[in-house]
Amino acid sequence: MDLKDAPLLPSRGFAGGLTRRQFLLITCLFWVYVTVSNLLYGYSMRAGIAHVSTVTLFAAWDARLLQHLFLLPMLLVSFWASLKVQWSPLLVTLPLQLILGVAFAAMAYPALILANTMLGGGELHEPVLRHIYTLGDVFFLSLWLASFVNFTPAYGFGLALITGLALYTRFRNSELRLAALEREWSAARLAALRMQLSPHTLFNLLHTIRGYIEWDPKGAQAMVVQLADLLRRLLNAGERDFARLTDELHFASLYLELQQRRFADRLSVVLPSPADIPAVWVPSLILQPLVENAVVHGMAGHQEPVVVTIAVILSDDVLSVHVRNTIAPNRIPGAAGIGLRNVRERIAVQFEGGASLITTTDDSQWCSELNLPAIHESPSTSREPASGEKYRAAKLARI
Repeated sequence: MDLKDAPLLPSRGFAGGLTRRQFLLITCLFWVYVTVSNLLYGYSMRAGIAHVSTVTLFAAWDARLLQHLFLLPMLLVSFWASLKVQWSPLLVTLPLQLILGVAFAAMAYPALILANTMLGGGELHEPVLRHIYTLGDVFFLSLWLASFVNFTPAYGFGLALITGLALYTRFRNSELRLAALEREWSAARLAALRMQLSPHTLFNLLHTIRGYIEWDPKGAQAMVVQLADLLRRLLNAGERDFARLTDELHFASLYLELQQRRFADRLSVVLPSPADIPAVWVPSLILQPLVENAVVHGMAGHQEPVVVTIAVILSDDVLSVHVRNTIAPNRIPGAAGIGLRNVRERIAVQFEGGASLITTTDDSQWCSELNLPAIHESPSTSREPASGEKYRAAKLARI
């Protein structure tokens, strides 16, 4: 699956990782809070001063409301530009951020003058209007500075809020992308592990068939059909995370039959009776590495007959599969091969500690014991959730 098509992967966003809707909603809600706070403060101060003086020092609520409406587009533009500028490198972006904040706060008092004039309350700012072009006018500068000091913290708090939410959104988006990558990596890893039929074994089987062609053509034809069936089942099994235990044992029997034709005088196989095979699901191709390991290492180091035995035990919702093979007397077992590491990696990914592979040996026998949770219902074949999640879902469904 292409990551850009994953449903859980969000786009880069309108600004700073936020979508247009998120950006507008958060900014507008913040500005509504600031507007209501300033209206209540102005009203309370206006009402308090009215008890001791008739001089109008605070603009009416409707003028303040209109002032905040005028400032909202400038706030949106400033916040959007701030999220685009970001904060790195600090020596370059910090002056730009300060310019945006200062420009917005500087426009607060002119916006109030405009709002008050439009509503017919121009007498409150008549001195300012007379001296508005006189930059050194103390009356204008004092009122402008008071408004600037009032709106600067509001802008700073709003910028901190929108920046924090943008950072959280980017962090969440990165977590979703990481989770999608982990799911895809796990799926690819499991697919590679499932398809890991030893090339060496395949070449040996082909050489065995070539040898049969000269003196037993019908036997060679039968082996070709069996090998084709084996490879077809291998490809089909590679498309699934789980398969029925009966299918897995049948796949193992095909492989063992081919090996018996190759080692007709040495290899014997004991499989469980169909009536003794429980109706459970196991990871697809989980038995193949164990069976291949039993044949290869059972044959190594001696010319005596080898017996490969597969036994299945279901007890207390735990499925135990024992793959045993005879070995050369007094043979010292070597390090775990690729097949056993393959199985351990797969059950670690798919069951997250809920399964185990135990190997034991004595003077004449090697045993691989695979313990899995018994899954009685078919797990989902979807590749979206991780395999461990599918196992937990199947277990919860049983409960």
